[in-house]
Amino acid sequence: MKYLSYWHDTAPAFAAASKDAVGGCFDYAVIGAGFTGLGAARKLAMEGHSVVVLEAETVGFGASGRNGGHLNNGIAHSYGHARETFGPDKARAIYKAFDDGIATIERIIADENIDCSFRHSGKLKLASKPAHYEGLARNFEALNKDADPETAMLSRADLVNEVRSDAFHGGMLQTKSAMMHMGRFVSGLGTAAARHGAVIHEKTPVTAREREGNAWRLKTPRGDILAGKVLLATGAYTTAAFPFFRRRIIPVGSFLIATRPLTDAEVAATVPGQRTYVNTMNVGNYFRLAPDNRLIWGGRARFSATSDQRSDAKAGAILRDSMAKIFPHLADIDIDYCWGGMVDMTKDRYPRAGEAEGLYYAMGYSGHGAQLATHMGEIMADLMTGRINRNPWDGLAWNAVPGHFGKPWFLPLVGAYYKALDRFQ
Repeated sequence: MKYLSYWHDTAPAFAAASKDAVGGCFDYAVIGAGFTGLGAARKLAMEGHSVVVLEAETVGFGASGRNGGHLNNGIAHSYGHARETFGPDKARAIYKAFDDGIATIERIIADENIDCSFRHSGKLKLASKPAHYEGLARNFEALNKDADPETAMLSRADLVNEVRSDAFHGGMLQTKSAMMHMGRFVSGLGTAAARHGAVIHEKTPVTAREREGNAWRLKTPRGDILAGKVLLATGAYTTAAFPFFRRRIIPVGSFLIATRPLTDAEVAATVPGQRTYVNTMNVGNYFRLAPDNRLIWGGRARFSATSDQRSDAKAGAILRDSMAKIFPHLADIDIDYCWGGMVDMTKDRYPRAGEAEGLYYAMGYSGHGAQLATHMGEIMADLMTGRINRNPWDGLAWNAVPGHFGKPWFLPLVGAYYKALDRFQ
């Protein structure tokens, strides 16, 4: 078993990083070479601006290369919750942003000829308890009427052609959802940004920033950069150099395993619908087939802000057990990959984007960033250039998490709370 991301291991290495010394003056600097940062850099470069990307590790190192491979439309909360919180117009705009995010990815893949196994699969949210099905049905009624008529409810009997398990009591299908190979996409997106003129420096963490006239001086161990405007796109990997954002982002570990490739018969006996799947538990699981027919199975196996081989191994054992409960016929299957990464959660699980402390930012995707982040990169490029404000999160207050200064000491308590909810609800 390999303790590394399947997406990293099965994608071509990014080969377009700058070999020049770190330095110079740019119109725009982007900190973080994930989907958000690269989406912004590509668009800015295509428009003729000088742009530099500063990445502490390597392209796609963080959440963009460590997720479950889902591009799911819809929000983390129920649509009814969003409508009650923001009103129908804002709720529709937020919901539509996720649809637009998938469309943006599909457009870029076509324009840049990125080979990443993209396909519209549909997402099936599976009711783990009978009461959960009733809750999904209430959400479906509001969603189908108000924002997404392409949704559908499936009964328990309908699931026989979708997922072969007795663990579920029906589900809600969102047909616009998709999937892709995340490693190949992020490498292709970075290559496209560089081809259009963006300068991408890997292994170049930003350790400090200071104002210099109307520009920012960004300090790194390899040299300084001067930039007119700066986009912070670091998510859960935001460092202590940016304390305002660290107090508002809660890094939470999300962990995954990938089986050996399944045979056609095993696929038919497991996930014949070949969609993206997620269950309704608070401490739940999500799963899909990889392009080579491995079952990728993930979840919040442990409430931890640490992802290393020891932590990932513990989480992997928990994930194997949860997979075996849903699919007993896979209990003894070989696990080829085990990995983890940090999810950038906000207190209310809605993303945030805008400008604060003189920096532009987009983060807080709360486990739903793969489908949204590239799109938000383009939105932030438009916002920084003053062309248009399409920010769906504009106007949302973003207060610091009380008692949180970077290390989320309270995660075990949060985990215990959600496990109790799952037991009694």
